[in-house]
Amino acid sequence: MRKYRKPYRVKRKIPFYKRKIFWIPPFLILIFFGISYLIIFSSFFQIKTIRIFWIEESKKELENLVEAQTTKNLFSFQTKSIFLLNLPKINQLILEKFPQIETVEFKRKFPNKLELEVKERTPVIIFCSEKCFLTDRDAIAFKEFSEEPKFKIEKLNREKIELGKAVIEKRILLVILEIRETLENDFKIPLEEIIFVSEERINIKTLEGWEIYFNPQEDINWQITKLKAVLDEEIPSQKRENLEYIELRFGNFAPYKYRQSIDIENKD
Repeated sequence: MRKYRKPYRVKRKIPFYKRKIFWIPPFLILIFFGISYLIIFSSFFQIKTIRIFWIEESKKELENLVEAQTTKNLFSFQTKSIFLLNLPKINQLILEKFPQIETVEFKRKFPNKLELEVKERTPVIIFCSEKCFLTDRDAIAFKEFSEEPKFKIEKLNREKIELGKAVIEKRILLVILEIRETLENDFKIPLEEIIFVSEERINIKTLEGWEIYFNPQEDINWQITKLKAVLDEEIPSQKRENLEYIELRFGNFAPYKYRQSIDIENKD
């Protein structure tokens, strides 16, 4: 009996370049470069407007600084793409250049606008060493003050003050401000100036001519309590004309001294 074999057909191989999978990577690469070009070089996303919310006369100078930072050079081409802005770097440059600025809020307004909202530092005290400077609650000196201040903190060591830098520790400044507010508002004692002797001693000079010595590192509430007790019990307002100082820095004592008399101590 004759046997027959099933015909065998040789299947032709499809060239790799004709397969769909071959074209997927090049297609994705083309899409990638197309989107990159659109983002980086398309005129649609090039920054055309910089809007700054600030009333300071230095606004134009700030605008020039930001404008210079929007331009990038890529592959020998210039771009001002809104996507390539290095906002942390711009923020750092602004704060270094303009110490009177406390914070800057950036807003990208797509497709081609950048907005900056500037918050200025608020002065709370005038701090003097060789020169006088407006200082905010963070103890940052941000603007030179050329007039004669009505009230100031004077630093005895005459250390040079740098704009944008802290003149003293923020915590100590807040203590000083608290003392000033308490003395003027609660004790009704008018003050002339505050002398920063060291981190352990500040001298409060009153308009009546006598001084109060505080230690800002110790419990301020306890020192104020001692001051109230000695003023109420031993040194009423009519006796303060010849008073030289009241010392509050040590323990439970509040020694005081008159200019033309023997030292008197108030002890618990």
